[in-house]
Amino acid sequence: MPTTPSRPTAKPLPPELPEPGLNELRLDARVAEVLPLRRTPAGIPVASCVLAHESKQVEAGLTREVSVEVQAVALGDLAAVLAAAVPGSALRATGFLAAKSLRSRSPVLHLNTIEFLEGN
Repeated sequence: MPTTPSRPTAKPLPPELPEPGLNELRLDARVAEVLPLRRTPAGIPVASCVLAHESKQVEAGLTREVSVEVQAVALGDLAAVLAAAVPGSALRATGFLAAKSLRSRSPVLHLNTIEFLEGN
């Protein structure tokens, strides 16, 4: 009787590995630029900004200075919070990355939370 080859079975991911499809970013930054509040055609408030991050990070056992500017956007109630931010304000932001548009694949941070840090 011929035998059929066994199929490999998928093993569950160990708990220390990120879940498949995870897309979450947490960033401490300063507000570099805030654009005026606008609305989508459906009337949803949208605020856009540029966040500037500077820090020291360890890579391959060596400390390096890191700086980056990230485009960010907030929708709904969070848009009013972002639109009121003063350039230079320090904040902690969380959100996810998505392409700017179908034509521009540049990443944009879509904000889910904004926490203004003390000492602004």
